[in-house]
Amino acid sequence: MTSGEHMTSLLNVDRAIELILMDLKSKGPEHIGITEALGRVAAADIVAPISLPPFANSALDGFAVVASDTSDASEDAPIELPIVMDIPAGKAPETALQPGQVARIMTGAPMPEGANAVIPVEDTNFDWEADDHVPLGDMLRITRPVKAGAGVRDVGESAKRGDVIIKKGTIFRSAEIGMVAGLGMSDVLVTQQPRVTIISSGDELVPLHQPLTPGKIYDSNSYSLMMLVKEYGGIPTRMPVARDSMESVREVFEGALAGYPDMIISSAGVSMGTADLIRNILGELGSVDFWRINLRPGKPLAFGHLHDVPFFGLPGNPVSAMVTFEVLVRPALLKLAGSNDHDYYSTAVAGDRITTDGRRSYERVTLTHDGNQWVAHLTGTQSSGALMSMVLADALMIVPEDMKVVEPGTVLPVKLLRQPKS
Repeated sequence: MTSGEHMTSLLNVDRAIELILMDLKSKGPEHIGITEALGRVAAADIVAPISLPPFANSALDGFAVVASDTSDASEDAPIELPIVMDIPAGKAPETALQPGQVARIMTGAPMPEGANAVIPVEDTNFDWEADDHVPLGDMLRITRPVKAGAGVRDVGESAKRGDVIIKKGTIFRSAEIGMVAGLGMSDVLVTQQPRVTIISSGDELVPLHQPLTPGKIYDSNSYSLMMLVKEYGGIPTRMPVARDSMESVREVFEGALAGYPDMIISSAGVSMGTADLIRNILGELGSVDFWRINLRPGKPLAFGHLHDVPFFGLPGNPVSAMVTFEVLVRPALLKLAGSNDHDYYSTAVAGDRITTDGRRSYERVTLTHDGNQWVAHLTGTQSSGALMSMVLADALMIVPEDMKVVEPGTVLPVKLLRQPKS
């Protein structure tokens, strides 16, 4: 398809994503402290500098033993061995354990040399709490055999020195941060966060603190888009509303470029009535790659570049703006952030009859479990202006191109927006 065809025909969604991602490059790296790393993206593989755990230790409160000493133990014929050491967590054993001896040991405490298993307190004649005193020299009665390795965390069980523990592109969660902290790392190399400037346009928009007058509406899109940018790892900045004049649109767009963003997103101003304003500004300051897409909701969607900065012109209807962000902007934002994260898809059975106009449709649905499958029900009206349909939605059910009727019972893919409630 030629560039001209991109401008006059409805572009396929998959082709649109391909064009958007084609020339995008991830941002550069920076070092940050691990307490700031939640939600950030690893800019390089992280290699374990030490093994974890760095020493063999006990996985439970009990007694360190030589496993072969317990092979004949039973309830009817217990064996008795002397307690020769008490090993709390954080203290290294001073001597090796000899055959025929046992040592009381706490969870996480280093295993003494010579011991190769830990027998639980429950399988002995002792019953104690962590702070209780156990007299050395007392005899421990063991009623069950234990196998070598039982109750022991070996060196490198979690990670071996030299292992890649976190791959480049991984988003840091609490688990990843805990892992690097356990390896003694206080900072990590992450990709810089994309800076995204958000513009709303239209004479009908008023600020949140002003009372509504006839024909006016509050600017909700810039706030929902800001939160989506934050949710997916970007740093959003809101510009003043661009009014329906060339002077206002030019001023706001030039102001956006002055902040050196990595991406610019506008909402409204791309439908047929106001398209010329945005189109003319894009012609002055950059270029448009495509203007219409085979997507419902969200057919009027622009993508191009302003001074080489990727630009998305999203529809003004609130649902259309959010759906097109999820489908088209999110992959671009994740690529800028260096993330290898992906959309979370599943399948669900349609619980309602759905009709479409033949475009690829993203229906807002709730998900409930029925046996081993999800059942999707429409959240109500699918009007592109009904933001409540997104508030209620667990997922977007994807109806393929040219499937104009979906009967109940049809299995279709769903793009998860959140963890379903049931």
